[in-house]
Amino acid sequence: MSADIQNLEPKSLWKNFAHLNAVPRASKKEERVIEFAKNFGEKLGLKTTVDHIGNVIIKKPATAGMEDRTTVVLQSHLDMVHQKNADTDFDFDTEGIKMLIEDDWVRADGTTLGADNGIGVATIMAILESTDIPHPPLEALFTIDEETGMTGALELKGGFLDAKIMLNLDTEDDNELTIGCAGGIDVTAEGTYEVENLETSHKAWKVSLKGLAGGHSGMEIHLGKGNANKLMNRFLLEATKELNIRIHSIDGGGLRNAIPRESFSIITISENNEAALQNLIAKYLEVFKEEYESTDPDLQLFLESTENVNTLLSKSDQLNLLRSIYACPNGIYRMSPDIEDLVQTSNNVARVLVADGKYKILCLTRSSVDSEKMDEANAISSAFELIGAKVSFSGTYPGWTPKPGAEIVKIMSNLYKEMFNEEADVNACHAGLECGILGTNYPEMEMISFGPNIRGAHSPDEKVQISSVQKFWKYLLETLKRIP
Repeated sequence: MSADIQNLEPKSLWKNFAHLNAVPRASKKEERVIEFAKNFGEKLGLKTTVDHIGNVIIKKPATAGMEDRTTVVLQSHLDMVHQKNADTDFDFDTEGIKMLIEDDWVRADGTTLGADNGIGVATIMAILESTDIPHPPLEALFTIDEETGMTGALELKGGFLDAKIMLNLDTEDDNELTIGCAGGIDVTAEGTYEVENLETSHKAWKVSLKGLAGGHSGMEIHLGKGNANKLMNRFLLEATKELNIRIHSIDGGGLRNAIPRESFSIITISENNEAALQNLIAKYLEVFKEEYESTDPDLQLFLESTENVNTLLSKSDQLNLLRSIYACPNGIYRMSPDIEDLVQTSNNVARVLVADGKYKILCLTRSSVDSEKMDEANAISSAFELIGAKVSFSGTYPGWTPKPGAEIVKIMSNLYKEMFNEEADVNACHAGLECGILGTNYPEMEMISFGPNIRGAHSPDEKVQISSVQKFWKYLLETLKRIP
């Protein structure tokens, strides 16, 4: 499969993408990919530095005749989101991504593809090793841990980079030039609950909610996709009130920046109410399918008999926890009043874990307005503090304030119209890009983000468009020629 990928054009880019995707590179587990990038730069004989946190900086002199041009940073992140379908047998720690070509798209076999941001990394690698691409002095910056905290960007010190312009290759629509983004903060609620023994007349069942589309919790939060954690909680609260079910455990969602696709719960119910439980499952499956027919057509909600369990949440703790999750805001909190169609503030209820006397709820709150980001974080905190949870804030990072008058924005906007006979969509996005963070230590640097068409990022549906990569490649190479 990798051989087929490497035959795509431009071959140098796809070759490097295939090599990169052979290296496991989960966020916070980047040791192997850091070594991979370091060895790549050193084998080319280029000045290569790994900073204290693991960011890799590779510097390449300008091609002949362009030595006096402005130095440019090409920037992408090394880590990728590791997500797979429940029925996919795959070990992210030991296996390389299995890639497939379908018409004009490249995707993975049941896992995330890593096009976010592997296509950007591979693009930079192709330019670094080229001998015939004209370019000004270049500084390649490969950051780590972008997906789960932006640690690399936060820890990058001033003085490593000399460039005046940064091209961030981490946008997912090839007609967009992004010049601003949201900041974010992780909100974690944790607590304990009283455990009670199984009631003798009860039988255990596994409730499975699967088949939701999932996706990027920033770029796709406005699409109204189903959140598996919120939908499971909705069903469990109704079943608690109507049928007096008891909960043994809940396990839903995964990474904070991915809209959760699956949730599983082990419950018990009196044998006299089993038929009513089946009916309630059927009812909510119909309700959910009707509500999410457009966004999550493959949604499944079903029961399976399972081995009996010994412990349950106490009745009062069960009801309090379900009500708090129900009250926790999810999705769009506020649209921007100033920028059309821009989500200003949102929250993703990303992970719900209830087991062994403890619960943990993970959220990622995003906003392009820092005060509003904290307002929503406090709203989430309040919902859980009411039941005695310990709520912590972590991983906060700033947004990126747009500068539409920057010279690089003018250059690339005019070039886009010249090359493609249409206006580029110059915008700000709701995802968290590293530009805002990097700008704190390099405040005079002009920044812009762009990239090829990527769909379904942060989910096993992730795919990248081949023809769009070719468009993006040609546009980037021409941009490097035009920077004075």
